[in-house]
Amino acid sequence: MLTFFLVPAALKFFIAYGADVVEPFWSFNQYFDFVAALIFATGLAFQIPIIQVVLGLFGIVSGQNMLSAWKYVVVLSTILAAIITPSTDPLTQIIMSVALLALYVSGAGVVILIKK
Repeated sequence: MLTFFLVPAALKFFIAYGADVVEPFWSFNQYFDFVAALIFATGLAFQIPIIQVVLGLFGIVSGQNMLSAWKYVVVLSTILAAIITPSTDPLTQIIMSVALLALYVSGAGVVILIKK
């Protein structure tokens, strides 16, 4: 679902980025590599709640502690989104950052529900 929003936004940026100077020409390999990298990064992002649940079940971190660190998570998700998105456009990075934040909060919520 996330790649449904990320791929068109990233491709639109890349096609419009240097259209005034150079005609965009993508081979199938370049397109496939780009989409594969974006899907891989998205797949890694969806592992966040699983890691949180495992840490919560082992008692390493509680759900309340996860939610209390939200300021750091906002900064880290922005940095992580800038690193794992294969494009440099801000829209794709913002979408990935919001998705990372939503996954983190949902993971913390699941940990809180499991511990009750």
